Amino acid sequence: MILETVIIVLGVVGVGLVLSGIRFVRPDERGIIERWGKYSRYAKPGFNYITPIAESLIRVNITEMMITAEPQEIITKDRLNARVDAQIYFKVKPDEVSIKATQYNVYNYKFLITNLARTTLRNIIGTLSLKEANSERDTINESLMKVVKKETNDWGIEVVRTELAEIDPPKDVQETMNKVVKAENEKQAALDYALARQTQADGERMAAIKVAEGSKQAAILNAEGQAKAFDLINKSFIGNAQILRKLETTERALANNSKIVVPTNTQLINVIGDMAGVTPLPLTKRQQPAV
Repeated sequence: MILETVIIVLGVVGVGLVLSGIRFVRPDERGIIERWGKYSRYAKPGFNYITPIAESLIRVNITEMMITAEPQEIITKDRLNARVDAQIYFKVKPDEVSIKATQYNVYNYKFLITNLARTTLRNIIGTLSLKEANSERDTINESLMKVVKKETNDWGIEVVRTELAEIDPPKDVQETMNKVVKAENEKQAALDYALARQTQADGERMAAIKVAEGSKQAAILNAEGQAKAFDLINKSFIGNAQILRKLETTERALANNSKIVVPTNTQLINVIGDMAGVTPLPLTKRQQPAV
């Protein structure tokens, strides 16, 4: 009875030991298996089995991660204390060599990246003025990424990007900068208003000039029209006066029974004919005067 109990216990323990060696690695993880504290093999996603007690599995996340270089006070080239913060985005490479490097080439790579970023920022921004640091963020990001990427080359990680989160000047400097910006905005607004008023005045002046030119042109055309009318009236009056004089002369001559020979092609015959409603007959060749 005792022997059977011992066998059952040993069987249960044995089954428990066998089952305890089952390990599952997620798709976003990779792993390494150590035997008695030494590297044994690479663990891929899915089912993995380790020897209980003798072996252990170390999982490594390979998804993209972000760490923050904690805000720090950095003295700029113009001796101002700027509060600077940055973010580092990275991920562990999924190949076996890189996974081993994260465990055997560096201790706590997340902590080391944070401190490396902080030190690099102090070196970069210390050579710039506060104004330069704010206007050259892209350059600072490129320099920071270049240094971090170089220093972590043997750590089995890939630096994806770096972002300079903030560069805050001291409070008194910030207030002064705000006043300067406000003054510049007010100045620009005043210039814009003055330019708008000038444009409006120019438009009104041009409109007045156009109206004056239109009035002038209308007056000139009106005067020219009146002059032409007076000229026509004058010419008509002179012509009618000459015809009237000829008629008066003819009337006096006829009153005295005088005979006047007038060629048929003269204007007086035409006038008399028009008044009498008679069209003068043309002269025959015998009646026409000799030339």
